Amino acid sequence: MKFVLANWGSRGEVEPFAALGRELVRRGNEVCLVVAPDLVEFATSAGPEAVAYGPAVREIIEPHQDYFKVLFTKPWRVRELGRLVREFSTPLDRHREEAGKTLLALAKGADVLVTGMNYEGIAANVAEYHRIPFATLHHFPLRINGQVLPLLPAKLGRTVMTVADGMAWRGHRVDDDAQRLALGLPRAAAHWTRRIADSGALELQAYDAACFPGLAQEWATWNLQSPPQRPFVGGLTLELPAVDDQDVSSWVAEGTPPVFFGFGSMPIESADDTVGMIAGACARLGERALIGAGMNDFSGVPYFEHIKVVGTINYAEIFPSCRAIVHHGGSGTTNAGLRSGRPTMILWMLPDQMFWAGRLKRLKVGTGRRFLATTEKTLVKDLREILNPEHVDNARRLAAQMTTSAASAANAADLLENYARSHGR
Repeated sequence: MKFVLANWGSRGEVEPFAALGRELVRRGNEVCLVVAPDLVEFATSAGPEAVAYGPAVREIIEPHQDYFKVLFTKPWRVRELGRLVREFSTPLDRHREEAGKTLLALAKGADVLVTGMNYEGIAANVAEYHRIPFATLHHFPLRINGQVLPLLPAKLGRTVMTVADGMAWRGHRVDDDAQRLALGLPRAAAHWTRRIADSGALELQAYDAACFPGLAQEWATWNLQSPPQRPFVGGLTLELPAVDDQDVSSWVAEGTPPVFFGFGSMPIESADDTVGMIAGACARLGERALIGAGMNDFSGVPYFEHIKVVGTINYAEIFPSCRAIVHHGGSGTTNAGLRSGRPTMILWMLPDQMFWAGRLKRLKVGTGRRFLATTEKTLVKDLREILNPEHVDNARRLAAQMTTSAASAANAADLLENYARSHGR
């Protein structure tokens, strides 16, 4: 069977698709991953063929981060916020037509076209044009529900998400209609999220229901049929070995278990200041720290005896040997941390990361704080909080309820293959 898995975004957003693609290739299927240009090499390393679409992530990530930095600190700067919105939205909009043409060519003859949050409407139109089965893969609860906004009553939370969906629809309706008319499809009468749901499309939920108590019950009507429409498959992660794994394991074994700090694809302004803050906080607590540089350059930072800075590591291999996990709040890193059974702290920069920080607090397995509001003093306070016995025990119990990465990939692949067979043309 032929599967086209398309999701524009950062590594954390692409990794679930790469993990699913790898499993489908292992089973003998033909798979094409469609990702941002600067993620093609990473996607190919997982096994499937990879093709580029959309702008490079690096064009988007800094203005996107700067927008929320200003929004959370100086929301009255309306002109600056407008400028930053244009900076990160213009490249995405500029590539909409090209993204549609790329998917149109690749999806021809496919058994299923799968996509994520970004360019979701474009992919849905392409699948409708080709009359092929369509599926989505979400690494957090994207569809309307009353569970993901914990500070609001469930009914109000659903209302807020409904309004947000409506605003997104109004913002892209002209572009959506233009693509549909170019394909010879009728104008849409509703947001693509409604059209996708009403079509009976498979909507894979790539996270564990245990992380969202009550969500499975709220969506029960979607999963009564066989196969279910919104099945929970667990987090999809690659767990690829890295060159630094052995060196890190040896360093860990030489002393007490360290606290891990990682920043993923999030750029930080000063590596020196960040390492100094971490070193000072850990020294006051008598802890060692393992720092994953991510996309940042930590090569010239000061040396501290109780600190080790590394590049890419296999989280599944290293996290279980740590005392706690501190990171930026990407879905993949969050899943890896929760699976390790270690308490977690998220130093967030973007709203989806803030969302995961709130989720950890609600589950009582960790905490969170905005990265730019973090100091050595707050870091000491927050580390003391997550290292208390209650958080440690809760994290261990939650890990026992989570699906393993291998089982998650197998679950998702089973559902997708069965979906393709049952909807075969």
